[in-house]
Amino acid sequence: MAKKEKKGNVKGIWVSLGTLKKGFPDQVLKLNKFLSKGTYVLAKLPEGRKEIFILTEVPYRIPFDIEGIPIVIKKATLKEIQEYEKKLEMEEKGKEFCLQFAKELGIEMNLVRVDCFFDRSKIIFYYTAEGRIDFRELVKKLARALRMRIEMRQIGVRNETALLGGIGYCGREVCCAKFLKQFTPLSIKMAKEQGFILDPNKISGPCGRLLCCLAYEEIIYKEFLQDLPKIGNRIKINGESYK
Repeated sequence: MAKKEKKGNVKGIWVSLGTLKKGFPDQVLKLNKFLSKGTYVLAKLPEGRKEIFILTEVPYRIPFDIEGIPIVIKKATLKEIQEYEKKLEMEEKGKEFCLQFAKELGIEMNLVRVDCFFDRSKIIFYYTAEGRIDFRELVKKLARALRMRIEMRQIGVRNETALLGGIGYCGREVCCAKFLKQFTPLSIKMAKEQGFILDPNKISGPCGRLLCCLAYEEIIYKEFLQDLPKIGNRIKINGESYK
């Protein structure tokens, strides 16, 4: 008769997907127990601060650990959920102020997203713009209006897609919004080696840049291609010569 596995010896962890705000891309979360989909949870981020997430998937066990992802501390209390709602209101207020002040100051920028810390100690404005912009006056105005630390963070088009999310050519959610933490340098050569038709619409993501997934199998293709003859070379099979 098989022995029952003790609770403490169960390997692996509970994981789920959660979002900082409805409509935002999901993040993988680590849990210490099962919680229902739709639960508001308080999680500790890798950098140390805490944020509220909403579970968007039913948690499940995996047989290994994952480092560098938010860890769910507990189910959020009613008071914490109320604080979370205030944080969302602050983000909307921050967005309105930023667009208003930027217009008044003649600043040309595309505001992508506004993230306010759960403790409302800091608010980050993600934007895209042509070249560098002097934000000193805008930051002063925002600090006076919102009464918290202000950070203006310029991002590229790939980061913009990662923040906003979207559907890729494969029909799934874009990798950068789902799980990618770093962007890998990409080249047309990768697409050629993998036999892709070099149609920009087929090898580019919603950001307009080359598909991040081109890098996933690059090493495997390189290893195989090293041992294969080049197109046009003559080869011998069973004594017969072929081109």
